[in-house]
Amino acid sequence: MNSKNTIVMPETQRILEQMGEQIKLARYRRKLSAELVSERAGISRSTLWNVERGASSVAIGSYAAVLHALGNMESDFLLVAKDDVFGRKLQDLDLINKRGTRGEKNGK
Repeated sequence: MNSKNTIVMPETQRILEQMGEQIKLARYRRKLSAELVSERAGISRSTLWNVERGASSVAIGSYAAVLHALGNMESDFLLVAKDDVFGRKLQDLDLINKRGTRGEKNGK
């Protein structure tokens, strides 16, 4: 199996680590063992350990499987980029620029 090193920016790595810590705390709060969660998720305990430490080399599907194993929490993935504030601003600027250009051509 090819091992790929995923290069992530330091802030992104901190976010992954925080997410991993939150997943671990969710497991602890539910009083579930690493063995049980990894079995339910269909992954090895070492992969679960990597998820819980926020490793960027772990496939996103493994993160989703762990969230599901913790009690159908995988729907949290639907929150990713849901409120795209920057994208909306770019979209609005484009709309404003197009409208302004049309107005100039019409002599308005």
